[in-house]
Amino acid sequence: MAEELSPAVVRIGEAAGVVWSYLSAHGPTSLTVLAHGVGIPRDLLLQAIGWLARENKIDIADKGRGKIVSLR
Repeated sequence: MAEELSPAVVRIGEAAGVVWSYLSAHGPTSLTVLAHGVGIPRDLLLQAIGWLARENKIDIADKGRGKIVSLR
């Protein structure tokens, strides 16, 4: 039997899907623009980015004082 995911893990996974869809539609995006574009709380956004990074689905590059997130 599969292990049941906690509600927090489910929320992070759903947010990761929203982030992936946004990046797919808009291309490489700064964290600031991404936060406004997806409309999810910043802490959940960062968790979703971590999820996608761990799954090797995104690249994160430094640009000046910020970060640019893009799909692999």
